[in-house]
Amino acid sequence: MSQARPTSPDTSSTWEVPPGAPPEGQGAVVLTGLGLRGLTSIAYGGDYNPEQWPPQVWEEDVELMRQAGVNLVSLGIFSWVLLEPSEGRFTFDWLDRIMDMLHKAGIFVDLGTPTAVPPAWFFRAYPQARPVDREGHVLGGGYRQTFCPSSPEYAAAATRITEQLARRYGDHPALALWHVHNEYGQALASCYCPVSAAAFRRWLRARYADDLAALNEAWGTTFWGQCYSDWEEIEPPRLTPHVVNPSQQLDFMRFSSDELLKCFQAERDILHALSPGVPVTTNFQIANCKGLDYWRWASEVDVVSNDHYLQAERADNYIELAMCADLTRGAAGGRPWLLMEHSTSAVNWQPRNIAKRPREMRRNSLAHLARGANGVMFFQWRASRFGAEKFHSAMVPHGGTETRIWREVTELGADLATLSAKEPELLNTQVLADIAMVWDWESWWALELPWRPSVDLNYRERVEAYYTRLWHHGLTVDFVQPTGDLTRYPLVVVPSLYLTTQEAAANLTSYVDNGGTLLVSYFSGIVDEHDTIYPGSHPGALREVLGLKVEEFLPLRAGEQITVEPDIQADVWAEHIVPTGAEVVLRYLDGPAAGGPAVTRHRFGRGQAWYVSTRPDSAGLDSILRRVYADAGLAPRELPPNVEVVRRTGNGVSYLIAINHSDQDVTVLARGVEPLTGIRRDGTLPIPAGEVRILREE
Repeated sequence: MSQARPTSPDTSSTWEVPPGAPPEGQGAVVLTGLGLRGLTSIAYGGDYNPEQWPPQVWEEDVELMRQAGVNLVSLGIFSWVLLEPSEGRFTFDWLDRIMDMLHKAGIFVDLGTPTAVPPAWFFRAYPQARPVDREGHVLGGGYRQTFCPSSPEYAAAATRITEQLARRYGDHPALALWHVHNEYGQALASCYCPVSAAAFRRWLRARYADDLAALNEAWGTTFWGQCYSDWEEIEPPRLTPHVVNPSQQLDFMRFSSDELLKCFQAERDILHALSPGVPVTTNFQIANCKGLDYWRWASEVDVVSNDHYLQAERADNYIELAMCADLTRGAAGGRPWLLMEHSTSAVNWQPRNIAKRPREMRRNSLAHLARGANGVMFFQWRASRFGAEKFHSAMVPHGGTETRIWREVTELGADLATLSAKEPELLNTQVLADIAMVWDWESWWALELPWRPSVDLNYRERVEAYYTRLWHHGLTVDFVQPTGDLTRYPLVVVPSLYLTTQEAAANLTSYVDNGGTLLVSYFSGIVDEHDTIYPGSHPGALREVLGLKVEEFLPLRAGEQITVEPDIQADVWAEHIVPTGAEVVLRYLDGPAAGGPAVTRHRFGRGQAWYVSTRPDSAGLDSILRRVYADAGLAPRELPPNVEVVRRTGNGVSYLIAINHSDQDVTVLARGVEPLTGIRRDGTLPIPAGEVRILREE
């Protein structure tokens, strides 16, 4: 792979983008877009809540959707009480009318099962179905997801409304996709009520093959005299005077994710049976909902979909967007996925809800497209006048169609329609990634349980730190499971893997042994799946492949800085390292590990494994990564600041999508035709400030 570079000292604003090629095995990839029934173009639209508006507005909505190029709307997601106003009594007339209106207008429907919002009558009839928090408080209504996931009464009610919807609309010509629930785990990840406690015990008996001795061993219950002699003695990790057994907490997090997954599976199976041929999804919050193990969830949906909202006050929030899009694509196994929700401008729930600037919504939308999304959807279609989200932006804002947001919405819709018509092959391409990054929800859970060596150990912080530097180096990332297939990647980065199973360790070790380059950050490989420390020296499961022992963790005081040679500033963490085969690349110049190894490299088999034992600043991490790239045979693409370039390839075509997040015009070297304008570029592709350019490469 050749290094991107300025073409000459006199044209430093013109940058070369080396040509890409599909990864091995992807040259003749055959996909079917998103696989939605009837919809074969890029999906475009948003959550539609006609129940918030009088019927005379509905006709206007449908006409405006046509003007905006909308071809898919999510419908009925929060409508349980309108569809079932009292137990067992159903009213579908209004939904019939909307479904028919949308079909007549050529607009497809992602039809929701409204099970995220049980009606008030349900809780009056079944108060025992209310969730209980860790402190024992029974939670009230007025929000979403305020139910116990293990409640048999909730399960029966959810089954009933789902069956009614499936029988009535399962073969409706407007139906393209089923949308179960909404953002599982967003408001409620766990319930601690007696019903959940009993379900937890059943889950544990299945996990440990009804062997209580195996559970006692896995949980280390000889510590603090916690041994159990009967399954009925086990409770959820409710509030105690101090810290609860971390192994118990970890299993309860697994159980809670699985219990919500069971709720999804129950509805999905009904829809599959009664509405065959229509795919089923639920919308993830893939990097922002810590409570769900999305690697497990992703294999259970027919289409992976994700909601993403910018961290509005972060100046480079488009990098976090890229990371979440890449992670969603990883969950989808590289296949196309659906951006189910994002915002046209400001949201309503952040401390300061910063409005998007002109063209920012377009950049956000096309960045998701660049990173594998075959659909761009918003919350919501028309801005609400009442309720908790009335200040959330929408495709039709409070100001109506005489607004900048509306103009940008219609322009984006027209461009996506043009891309779908002129470049249908785009829907059957995959993102061309340079490297892999390991992500693991269970390790995230375990790392941030109480009483770790430092409160500054933060899973997402390490992932984002490494991802940000890779983004600035112009490298595209595939997120993978620790046990996933790593064979095609020249470099695998592990920013944080405190919990490392033996299977994961074997996979990473085999990858290096067979010629790969591995980069591991500190406090990884420490414990097994039960949060039990591996015997012997740290880093336990990764000790052999890294070729070193960590004799002692050396967390730093708040605000304390240390120096790594030659002049790298670091903080938060250091370690006392004894090499057992690794060579010392960089040493600590001061601090508690002064003179000792800080960065090491171990030749292992046909590959090499790097270890970074501290938290270097951005410049220091940059310099370390460049050394690692050399081992991996990679070179950073030195693009202009705040410019990203991503490729989607397959079936003999390649699309380059370049996004300029800066306020400076730039140019990259590329050849091909811009589908949106028909302009042929025979060597240079200008990208004006704040704009996006899409090129079918030659």
